Amino acid sequence: MLPLSSREISPAQTMLLAHKCWALVSIKTGASFCGRDRVLHCRSYNCENHSAGMDSSDIQRKRVAVIGGGLVGSLNACFLAKRNFQVDVYEAREDIRVAKSARGRSINLALSYRGRQALKAIGLEDQIVSQGIPMRARMIHSLSGKKTAIPYGTKSQYILSISRENLNKDLLNAVEKYPNVRMHFGHRLLKCSPEEGVITVLGSDKIPKDVTCDLIVGCDGAYSTVRSHLMKKPRFDYSQRYIPHGYMELTIPPKNGGYAMEPNYLHIWPRDTFMMIALPNTNKSFTCTLFMPFEEFEKLLTSRDVLDFFHKYFPDSVPLIGEQALAQDFFLLPAQAMISVKCSSFHLKSHCVLMGDAAHAIVPFFGQGMNAGFEDCLVFDELMDKFHNDLSMCLPEFSRFRIPDDHAISDLSMYNYIEVINKGVFFFGTLIAISSAYLLIRYTSLRPLDYLRRPWDWVTNFHNTGYVSLQTPWSH
Repeated sequence: MLPLSSREISPAQTMLLAHKCWALVSIKTGASFCGRDRVLHCRSYNCENHSAGMDSSDIQRKRVAVIGGGLVGSLNACFLAKRNFQVDVYEAREDIRVAKSARGRSINLALSYRGRQALKAIGLEDQIVSQGIPMRARMIHSLSGKKTAIPYGTKSQYILSISRENLNKDLLNAVEKYPNVRMHFGHRLLKCSPEEGVITVLGSDKIPKDVTCDLIVGCDGAYSTVRSHLMKKPRFDYSQRYIPHGYMELTIPPKNGGYAMEPNYLHIWPRDTFMMIALPNTNKSFTCTLFMPFEEFEKLLTSRDVLDFFHKYFPDSVPLIGEQALAQDFFLLPAQAMISVKCSSFHLKSHCVLMGDAAHAIVPFFGQGMNAGFEDCLVFDELMDKFHNDLSMCLPEFSRFRIPDDHAISDLSMYNYIEVINKGVFFFGTLIAISSAYLLIRYTSLRPLDYLRRPWDWVTNFHNTGYVSLQTPWSH
């Protein structure tokens, strides 16, 4: 949600560079942060289409079960289908393309270079980009009503505001174009036995069904059922953390047939321990997201409480949202929790692999959750090229490449969470974070860097005190 500019280095490399005390490191939006360069540029020396590079054994079609038909699951199905595998996608929810209302998270997405590269590889980049709205800068709304623009880079550099629901629908439509893919909506995973190559699913008939497969791909989100089965295996590490903040979505409707605010910006209202953002939609509306400690949400019990709160802290937003709509919409759904998940490894032998939030759910303050998940798919695809579809070689390499980088982007997201809550700019002695560009401006000792690598300490301190102190031993 707080994206980078036009060229990026690996988050893991960023941390490594900091420890080596290089001067002036800048993170921007473009190059791979996932170790893709270490995959030896597979596409440059492999056949142009995957079927041409198939081993004869692959012609028999490996059977792959993709658990989860969300963004990462549906994108993964496209990549795997291009390899001529028999792909079955199992999604617990009903088909969102025909559902009366879509369930699940609906935070608008910021699509950046990483995500676009994955879409480009399956031929969807132009279609998806044409439906996005360029955001070239952050627009900061002060309490007084003053607005200040902070560009992400040059005029040609931007990230895209994308509708999660529409993107998911487009990916599902793309999946169904492959004759070797079958979609199973309303099918919940009951049991996962990767070493036996068997999953048990429950469909609308309420009769458990065993399905055999060569590979299980867990793309079933932060509360992954696939991961829960891997957690029972020896030497599988797992941690999770809820942050003290929740989020709630509101809407700024169109005004006189157009946008009520400047459309090509990520609008931000920073207010100490809470903030609100707004991203533009193609229907001329804005989706607003209020991030606030649960304790503050719980204080707003009546419509009058809500209106007084917004008039006090977000006065310029009230006429844009509308008092009546604000008073009603605030109570439609309770504030939702945000969780950060880490695990290791991302695979089990040659039988099962985790991707996206199932492997590395992150808080949404760095704008790289979806992009990191999409890049999982692209890296896995490149590794499959490199190892000629040998799952016993590809899966361990995938974990080795992705774990350091996905854990690093998780940490950076947590750091940015603290940054944006503290009014958009946060200083760590000589390490300066502005927007999502991180600059190491001179020699930094290991002591502050050691502190920098412990985001959980910040969250615990914030939870206990309501703020994060900037008075660290090295800040003087």
